[in-house]
Amino acid sequence: MTLSPLQNEIIDLLRRKNAILLVHYYQRAEVQEIADFLGDSLALCLEASKTQAEVIVFAGVHFMAESAAILCPDKTVLIPRPDAGCPLADTITPEALQKAKADHPAATVVTYINSTAEIKSLSDICCTSANARHIVESIPMEKEILMVPDGNLARYTARFTERPIIPWGGSCPVHQALTPNEVRTRKNAYPDALFIAHPECRPEVLDMADFVGSTAAMLRYVQQSDRPAFIVGTEVGILVRMQKDNPGKLLVPAADHLVCETMKYTTLEDIHAALLNMKPVVAIAEEKRLAALASLKRMLSLSEPK
Repeated sequence: MTLSPLQNEIIDLLRRKNAILLVHYYQRAEVQEIADFLGDSLALCLEASKTQAEVIVFAGVHFMAESAAILCPDKTVLIPRPDAGCPLADTITPEALQKAKADHPAATVVTYINSTAEIKSLSDICCTSANARHIVESIPMEKEILMVPDGNLARYTARFTERPIIPWGGSCPVHQALTPNEVRTRKNAYPDALFIAHPECRPEVLDMADFVGSTAAMLRYVQQSDRPAFIVGTEVGILVRMQKDNPGKLLVPAADHLVCETMKYTTLEDIHAALLNMKPVVAIAEEKRLAALASLKRMLSLSEPK
């Protein structure tokens, strides 16, 4: 693969500033190409928590960079596009969560990592789509669970446990927009293809899936399968890495509109400017950081390879 002059300049800046570029699978292809580490939310969290780099540049959305800053207070965390928010994270406010906690005072609050630092600071433990079931199963059987903010992930997790889960009403608009009719149309067009879906999709879409999993799990599933074609029910950015890993397989998005606009905000120019100017820096008040750190560390203690 031949890199552009700007990509090479960014790589050089990363080296000179002892920086690491962490990139989510939904980012632009040209950004994915120069990642020091490419992954899903859980893998990026784990990588941020153990990196020896002095500077972390986060190509993702804002909550991801916040998580890195929570875990790494001794490092400079740069978010090239601080306006790259997450509509799912915006479906819950601290005031609303406080009220829900008051309504369910004995409940354990399990918070999807797609949430702000303030929401994490009010939570008992975090989870990702990769480990949600494992996290829920770690909670004592008798405990009620308030699972926020993604209702679809909560309902999907509830299918595999007898624990009482109260789902929040939030959803990712990209995944929520995928309909059974669209999946049916794709299946009719590609009858030999397997349909794989992210658990943020609505329940009736997940019911149609041959496999449901996180972005990393979907990548593994396609790579390990001997089937030649897949309909992919998540944000289209994943197809960059998936096609690279599976050059001989047919990969079709479940719908052409599965694009997260804010995930595409970050450009090479933004990353270059952030490294040159060493800003914007993610800053979190220490009291809030410590409270959020506790919920993240509880998750990571259950997620690290044994």
